[in-house]
Amino acid sequence: MEPICVFDAHCDTISRCWREYEGLDRNTGMISLERTAGFARYCQFFALWTADGYTGYPSGGDSVERAYQALLRCFKEQMARNGDRIVQCRTAQDAENAHRQGKAAAFLTVEGAELLGCDPERLDGAAAEGVIAINLTWNHANALSGSSAEEPERGISPLGRRFVAKMEELHILVDVSHLSEAGFWDLADLARRPFIASHSNAKSVRDHTRNLTDGQINAIIKNQGVIGLNFYEAFVGGGRDFDALRAHLDHILGLGGAAHIALGGDWDGCDTIPALPSIDRIGDFYDYLLHHGYHETVVRDLFYNNLMRVVSER
Repeated sequence: MEPICVFDAHCDTISRCWREYEGLDRNTGMISLERTAGFARYCQFFALWTADGYTGYPSGGDSVERAYQALLRCFKEQMARNGDRIVQCRTAQDAENAHRQGKAAAFLTVEGAELLGCDPERLDGAAAEGVIAINLTWNHANALSGSSAEEPERGISPLGRRFVAKMEELHILVDVSHLSEAGFWDLADLARRPFIASHSNAKSVRDHTRNLTDGQINAIIKNQGVIGLNFYEAFVGGGRDFDALRAHLDHILGLGGAAHIALGGDWDGCDTIPALPSIDRIGDFYDYLLHHGYHETVVRDLFYNNLMRVVSER
């Protein structure tokens, strides 16, 4: 098989490197530069994430701020140590320049606005560090909104509205994965720019609180956003294989989502379906789709082009 282009919308690899004291070049996780070396082009959203109770999370009143700074240092250190193979990017043009130099493109994101204190005034600093997307919530409700797992009936607060407005002013993508459904619809009314669901599947296929209803999928399509297919087996359901994952893809395509579907593996943040234990196996899914009659243009858009379009338009 010819080398493929891969652009994935979510991984927790930086958090894993921080917790496990491993490097991005080679590690025991799902993503490493060793595993991605065979791709023709490789772009990745690297999320900064941690939560109270997880290994490495500091204690004390300023624990959230210290956790954020530690994760940010880890990301920067990995970029510096592996500068011959990967570079932080902020724009689609940055990624193109990286590829011309034979390097992968790393985009920085934040999973859970509590890492920024849910403070709109912190967004200028995040943008200056190159953060291009933020999940308003992780699993826990916060000052901005309820989440899909906690207070799902609570929508976006007045503070959350100010936070979203500031994000859009700074051209930071709003990420609705983990957000409550009430919060989602508040955002859909507020949004003036495309927003994304970096790692979410179709609820009509697998009835899980983390998956998206058809109405939500249609709203993301209407807003010119993108949905990253999540490989976590609990969200995929079914036979835990490519057939089960394909059911989510087919459902979103059936809703008119050919230009709005991407990869959002949730690498190093979950137990993926057995067919995708690590990112170097993603080519198997590419071949599977071609073998099952998908036009190569659709597959290329899924694997790379759709997410790059949203990055270029943010």
